[in-house]
Amino acid sequence: MHRWRSGRRHAAMLAGRPAAVAWAARLAGTAGAGARLARRVPAPWPYLIGLFLGAKLLLTVLGLLVLHAWDGIGGAPPPDEAMMWAQQREVSGHRWISFWFAWDALLYLRLSELPLTGRPWGDFGFPLLYPFLARPVGALLGGDNALALLLISNVAFLGALVYGYRLAELLLGDPDAARRFTRYLVLLPTAFLFQAALTESLFVCLALAAFYYAERRRWLLVGVLGYFLAMSRSLGLLVALPLALVLLRQHDWRLGPRALLGYLRIGWPLLLLPAGWFTFMAFCRWRGGDWFAYQHAQRVGWGITMQNPVPVVVDALAGEPRDAGRVLFALVVLAVLVAGFRRRELPYLVYGVLMILVPLSMGPAVYKSLLRYLLAVFPVALVLARWARSAGVDVWLTAALAVVQGALFVLWLTYWTHMII
Repeated sequence: MHRWRSGRRHAAMLAGRPAAVAWAARLAGTAGAGARLARRVPAPWPYLIGLFLGAKLLLTVLGLLVLHAWDGIGGAPPPDEAMMWAQQREVSGHRWISFWFAWDALLYLRLSELPLTGRPWGDFGFPLLYPFLARPVGALLGGDNALALLLISNVAFLGALVYGYRLAELLLGDPDAARRFTRYLVLLPTAFLFQAALTESLFVCLALAAFYYAERRRWLLVGVLGYFLAMSRSLGLLVALPLALVLLRQHDWRLGPRALLGYLRIGWPLLLLPAGWFTFMAFCRWRGGDWFAYQHAQRVGWGITMQNPVPVVVDALAGEPRDAGRVLFALVVLAVLVAGFRRRELPYLVYGVLMILVPLSMGPAVYKSLLRYLLAVFPVALVLARWARSAGVDVWLTAALAVVQGALFVLWLTYWTHMII
C-alpha cells in the first residue's frame, strides 16, 4: 500500500511538471521582455528614474518607521510643534502624505485655496508660482490641493535630476561624473525637502533648466524659464546675474559698445527675470494696494530686514550653538564652492555665493530655515562630482552624505523640525 501511494504521488508530480515548466517559461519570458524594454529606454533615464524612485521609497519607509517609533515617546510632539502636527493630521489621514507638510508647506496649502477675489488678501510673504500651480492641478485631482502640491514637487524633483544630469554632462564632459552629480544632488544634507510640499524642487529644477539652456545658447527659453524662476522665490530674480555671466563667457568676456549691443540683441530674454518678479509686485498692488506688500509682510511677520551678512555671521558664531552650527554649515558649503572654483564655472560660483549670502543678509530671522535655503546651492554637487573621480572616494562620500541626510531627516520628523525649516 505504501508503495502504491508513493507511486501516485510520483505520477502527480510528473503530471504537474509541464505546468510548472510552462509557468517558469512564461516568467522568464516576462523578465526577458522587461530587460529588453529597459535596454530600449535611452540613457540616462533608467538611472535617473531609479534614483528618484529609490529616494522616494527609502525616505517614505524611514519616515513611517521613525514616526511609528516616536508615537511611544513621552512629550512627543513638543509643545511648540503640537499645533503643526494637528494641522498635518487635517491635511491627510495618511502619514506618508501628511509628514511632508511642515510649517511653510501648510502656508502654501492655504495660499492654494484662498479665493482670488472678495475679501482683502493679506498673505504676501511668499511668491505665488508654487501654490498657484496647485490650483489647476488640484482641480484635476478632485480638489485635493495638498496632493497637487506634492505632485508638483515630485515632478519638479525628477525634472531637476534630468536637467542636472544634462548640465553636469556639459560642464564635466563625462557621463560618469554626471551620474555622480545627480546622486550627490539627491544626497545633499537636506535633499529630502525636494519631496516635501515646499518650493525647493521647483526652484532648483527651473534654475538647472535655465543654466542648461543658457549653455546651449537658447536664450529665449532661458528667459521664459527665468520668468517663472523669479516668481517661484525672491532669490530667483538674482539668477539673472550668473546667467548673464554665461553669456559673457560664451563671447570671451568682450566689452565695449559693439559687444554690449550684441549682448543685448542675444540676451534680451534675461529681462524676463525682473519681469517675473514685477508680476508678483503687480499682484501685491492689485490685492493689497502696495507694490511692496511682500517686503512689509516679511518684516512684520518674521522680522526680516536686509543686513550686512558679515556681522550677522560673526554674531551667529558667537551665539546659540544651534545658530552657530547652521551658519558654520553655510560657511563650509561656501568654502567647498571656492575651493572647487574653475574659471569656466564662474557663473556657478556667483550663483552659489548669492544663494548663501543673501539668506545670511536677512539676519537671525532666517536661521531656522538656513539649512533648507542651502539646498538651492546645487553647484556644490558639481564640485563633489569632480573631486570624487576615485571609486573609493565616491563610495565614502556617498555613505557620509546618506548618513548626514538620514540624521537630519529624523530630526525634521521629530522634535527638531525647526532645525531645518
